[in-house]
Amino acid sequence: MSHAKDHMPMSMDNQTMDGMGMVMHMTFFWSKDVVMLFNGWPNGELGMYILALAVVFFLAIMVEFLSVIPAVKPESNPIIGGLIHALFYGFRIAVVYLLMLCVMSYNVGVFVFVLAGHVIGCFLVKYRVISKAASISQQILYNDCHNVMSQFIDQNSVYA
Repeated sequence: MSHAKDHMPMSMDNQTMDGMGMVMHMTFFWSKDVVMLFNGWPNGELGMYILALAVVFFLAIMVEFLSVIPAVKPESNPIIGGLIHALFYGFRIAVVYLLMLCVMSYNVGVFVFVLAGHVIGCFLVKYRVISKAASISQQILYNDCHNVMSQFIDQNSVYA
């Protein structure tokens, strides 16, 4: 007689799944003992954990920059331009999915660093866009004021 309980490969409780010597947390936890993306990385070492946090932080910033950088020039061939755009988009989505898998390690440090990377990346991208728009609008305003003043001076000039 066979019991289903005897053949279950993993035992589960509220906190972890343990199977084949690997512990997967099912709730958020804070520890340097985390497995992200690859078995044995960051391997429970503090230095490697800090490196892993830095990697996910910069990947999250990169994703924000990749979301606004135009991959195709307007004058390019539509087929080649579309292919380049699709490949660029696929790369960005692959990085986003890798970050999602890192967050699914349920490590609070990883979650905080991915979130901070997205927030800082969004700020840097939006700051760049807003500062360019402000610079352009100031230039337009300066040019308009300069043109109006020069027309006024030309019309009311004593030497005209």
